[in-house]
Amino acid sequence: MPWTQVYDPLNSPWVSTLLAAVPIILLLGLLASGRVSAHLAALVGLTCALFIAIVAYVPDISGVESRAEQLQAWAPTMFAAALNGAAFGLFPIGWIVLSAIFLYTLTVESGRFEIVKHSVVSLSPDRRIQALLIAFSFGAFVEGAAGFGTPVAISAALMMGTGFKPLHAAGLALLANTAPVAFGALGTPITTLARVTNLDELQLSAMAGRQLPFFSLLVPVWLVWVMAGWRGVVGVWPALAVCGGSFALVQFLVANYHGPWLVDVAGGLISLVALALFLRVWQPREIWHFADEEQSGSDAPSASFTSRQVSAAWMPWLLLTFFVFLWGLPQVKKSLGAPDQAQRASFRKGPDYWSTEPGLIRVKIPALHLQIERRPPVVSNPEPEPADFEFNWLSATGTGIFFAAVVSAFWLRIGAARFVGIFLVTCKRMRWPLFTIACMLAIAYTTRYSGMDATLGLAFTRTGWIYPLFAALLGWLGVALTGSDTSSNALFGSLQTITAGRLVETGVLPLSDLQAKILLASANSTGGVMGKMIDAQSIVVAAVATGQHGQEGPILRFVFWHSIVLAILMGLLVLLQAYWWTGAIPQ
Repeated sequence: MPWTQVYDPLNSPWVSTLLAAVPIILLLGLLASGRVSAHLAALVGLTCALFIAIVAYVPDISGVESRAEQLQAWAPTMFAAALNGAAFGLFPIGWIVLSAIFLYTLTVESGRFEIVKHSVVSLSPDRRIQALLIAFSFGAFVEGAAGFGTPVAISAALMMGTGFKPLHAAGLALLANTAPVAFGALGTPITTLARVTNLDELQLSAMAGRQLPFFSLLVPVWLVWVMAGWRGVVGVWPALAVCGGSFALVQFLVANYHGPWLVDVAGGLISLVALALFLRVWQPREIWHFADEEQSGSDAPSASFTSRQVSAAWMPWLLLTFFVFLWGLPQVKKSLGAPDQAQRASFRKGPDYWSTEPGLIRVKIPALHLQIERRPPVVSNPEPEPADFEFNWLSATGTGIFFAAVVSAFWLRIGAARFVGIFLVTCKRMRWPLFTIACMLAIAYTTRYSGMDATLGLAFTRTGWIYPLFAALLGWLGVALTGSDTSSNALFGSLQTITAGRLVETGVLPLSDLQAKILLASANSTGGVMGKMIDAQSIVVAAVATGQHGQEGPILRFVFWHSIVLAILMGLLVLLQAYWWTGAIPQ
């Protein structure tokens, strides 16, 4: 018989909410202080989460009155949840980051990255333009193809390689990786949301496509404002209009008239090409650099490279784009052994505890699989939560990136011994960041399976008529907790639709039941994108990509308030659509 989650363990909703927030507040506080290393902060946060989950969130067991016996039975379940999260942190998340950093290191060691740097600067020596090209346009394309931390790792590394200071490279890559996130990994967050809520996938896509384009126009402006202030924004407004405008237009059209699958891929590619072509006929009147940056040699690169040399230097990154996009296609994933939803459901309900197939190993987590049951109002139909780990080593995005690194090594004429040596050095360099990511995901899984995340989420549902604003903030919280818009939608999607139905029944929302559910479920995903820049996983990825392990605190402080303000702005837009601009909701 599965455990039934408890959402108010202290019999006081607000006190229970404060208790559930302690691990997250402790983790972010330690990171922001700058005095505690990221891996130590993550370990402390995990220890705190496990302690609260085991001691305070233990459900009652029928026929067992002894508290000690209850704790003894409950503790292995929570440790299993933490281990499951740690495994997911190492694979596929850690594998993506390791492979991306390895590819970047190969290009640096070969000397070709200097040519890449020169080619970006030759488009425009202006740092504002370079940030738009790499962090926003190219980052959006990579987000659409892969997601799961890949765009932050690649964009941050590219920006630092082209001369950005590490803190700015990391912070700007995180800021830019917002508006595209809801349609990342070929629309996975939206398709997951549709599956969890039983709402129409195309209607959810259309609703998100009527919210995010406003922020696709705003985020490039915000990016430049953070770098150069309002005067800097005015100096490049034509480029901002081309970059953000082209992406926003494609995002709206594809999301509304095609679906969620290719929104970011098409938008990022068109934005990148449009801005590159525009720069051939327009350049900012004043070239902008950071205050402490030497401008000599930046405005006009001293080296001169042929088109053939530039194309050759960009080949590893073209290979990366090709492999990431190829590995993201559902048909390719299936041919490489990735299971579909029907296969997952069959394995989870079957009697076998593990299975091996070509390119795939699956294991049901002992003491956790089907041992925990969420209950209303978090879900409408209580059922045991599955818990299995998929080691899809061949179809994983990180494997696609690693293959790009292998082919790039041949192209760059890097021998086998040197290739292995660089990989081993990269693994050694990444050991603590990977440990940190594993701890971060262990915290996320502990809060999820214990019910602590639901305690936090339910606090938002008590806000009455202003709930549409908090619906976006609930999505923001979900991504901040889990590190993924997809996971946030799986976590809180059902809660959003249940709350929407209640608000319509009580006459609070002047919408039909379906309209309210589409609006608030979409808000979970679109509000969640603003939490992507502050989730601990992304902070660590950005720090690793820019060689700043141990400097996660400054990066978090760099982006924290931007994340909150942008999430509130998204909430205000949802509030506007709920009461005054109801025509924006798909009928």
